Amino acid sequence: MDIVLTGIKPTGTLHIGNYVGAIKPAIAASAARGVESYFFLADYHAIGGDAELVARATLEIAASWLALGLDPSKVMFYRQSDIPEILELQWILTSVTAKGLMNRAHAYKAAVDENTAAGADPDQAVMMNLYSYPILMAADILMFKAAKVPVGRDQKQHVEMARDIAQRFNHHYGETFVLPEAVTRDEVATLPGLDGRKMSKSYGNLIPLFADSKALRKLVMKIKTNSLEPGQPKDTEDSALYAIYRAFARPDETAAVRERYAAGIGWGEMKQLLFERIDAELAPARAEYERLIASPAEVEKLLLAGAEKARAVSRPFIAEIRKRVGIRRLAR
Repeated sequence: MDIVLTGIKPTGTLHIGNYVGAIKPAIAASAARGVESYFFLADYHAIGGDAELVARATLEIAASWLALGLDPSKVMFYRQSDIPEILELQWILTSVTAKGLMNRAHAYKAAVDENTAAGADPDQAVMMNLYSYPILMAADILMFKAAKVPVGRDQKQHVEMARDIAQRFNHHYGETFVLPEAVTRDEVATLPGLDGRKMSKSYGNLIPLFADSKALRKLVMKIKTNSLEPGQPKDTEDSALYAIYRAFARPDETAAVRERYAAGIGWGEMKQLLFERIDAELAPARAEYERLIASPAEVEKLLLAGAEKARAVSRPFIAEIRKRVGIRRLAR
């Protein structure tokens, strides 16, 4: 079976763009035959910011994936920090990772370039968690012998680095790790935000995934449109409303709306249609999300159960890796 591993960093607020672009297709793919899916909350990767926000985001994002249909009985669903073997593997991998490889990481180079442009020391405020981030990500991937890692294009280099690290280890110590491949999907939906730019926390133009009906409608009504009046034919190509609607609707629904654009649908009418479509799809998950947020002990129990399943894999594998690098008992 192909092992597919997805890491979810517990930072920020999930929005509807995350849902249609990543969460919904990942959950659907986990049900495919011949696939063993691993989903984990990458909380160690989130260290460095506000500690309370990391803890809160861990609960919120775990509850979100569960509410949207991720079935922990059919996949591995765990919290990174509950698998101590991952950090042990990170250190072992550090011993075979060249500094030059880390110097080429995009995030590190961007930080150096920013400092240099400002006339500062190139490494000013560069923490080791940023510098060695690719090694921890490699440990996440290699520990569970993941063959495929779905990532955005900005993370593809990290998977390639994990592959380089695995090859170097295998060369020194014998065939141990599966060489992972990054899976990037060109058809991933990128939704426009309220102002027409890509929906993003940094732009402040997002629609939160579990906004209540009243807040959702208010936000949809704020989506930027042009000045065309009702009755005037409208183009779907540059319409944020249409792009978002298409991401939620069935093909036949989308075709019907395209005809209404040609007939001159009014923007207010289209916004109401969009609100109703989003609300209908997310309302059941919203109710389950709110229930789980109010029951953190239930979420914790599921994560700990997932960790036990995952450690049934990681414990024997780290024992094998230790022997390969010379960490062994001197006598039985």
